[in-house]
Amino acid sequence: MRRILFLFISFSSFSCVSNEALVYFQNIENSPELVDNQLISYEIADYQLQFNDILNIEVKSSIDFINSAFSADLQGSQGMQAGIQGGGDIYYMNGYSINRKGEIELPILGIISIEGLTLDETKELIREKLLNIADDDFFIKVKLGGIRYSILGEVNSPGKFTVLQDRLTIFEALAQAGDFTSFAKRDEIIILRQYPTGTKIHRINLLDRAIITSPYYFVQTNDQIYAQPLKQREFARSENASQSILIISSVMTSLLLLVNFFTN
Repeated sequence: MRRILFLFISFSSFSCVSNEALVYFQNIENSPELVDNQLISYEIADYQLQFNDILNIEVKSSIDFINSAFSADLQGSQGMQAGIQGGGDIYYMNGYSINRKGEIELPILGIISIEGLTLDETKELIREKLLNIADDDFFIKVKLGGIRYSILGEVNSPGKFTVLQDRLTIFEALAQAGDFTSFAKRDEIIILRQYPTGTKIHRINLLDRAIITSPYYFVQTNDQIYAQPLKQREFARSENASQSILIISSVMTSLLLLVNFFTN
């Protein structure tokens, strides 16, 4: 009888997802404790440009032919807004893509190697090359053409996203995908992060509020985020639901029969 009761309790426990497996920003044991209202400083490494990045580059000066060469035609603000709402990438056709050799090709300046440089370093490199052409006070803006990332696995709306802003937290990225399902393994999220020399696999715990202090709190462009399923997901799948109900019913029936037998 005790064995059957133990089996039933174990079976029921396995089918449930605990509250601790769902709640974000917990103070996890063996991690640095972060109290409410504590000021947390960020240590964000400068992003190094790499293959497949797309840059938005603007140059303004008092020289007309330079202004004309760098004037990007984004088809007006209405076209930009339509591209954003439709999930398109407005910089794909108008930005400057870094090729496999780590180079971009700019008007007037030609081919420039920028792989491994930061945005500020790229800006200064462009300024130096422009000063070889004309002596002027150039205004130069170099930005990533949005943060591109993909998120898949146990999320409600998996897909590939482009967000037009400079910084994006992992939770903002998750919000774009409609949050995790109840069966996502939140304490072991996989991030495939691209570096100039290759790709690395990182595992992070989103239940731990110490994630805020980690280098993976902010999403980098080309990140691929994967949420693994919990074991309880197999139990909860619709095709297994009827079998699970039958098993529970059988166990309950057997338990009641045994209880009735031993109490009479």
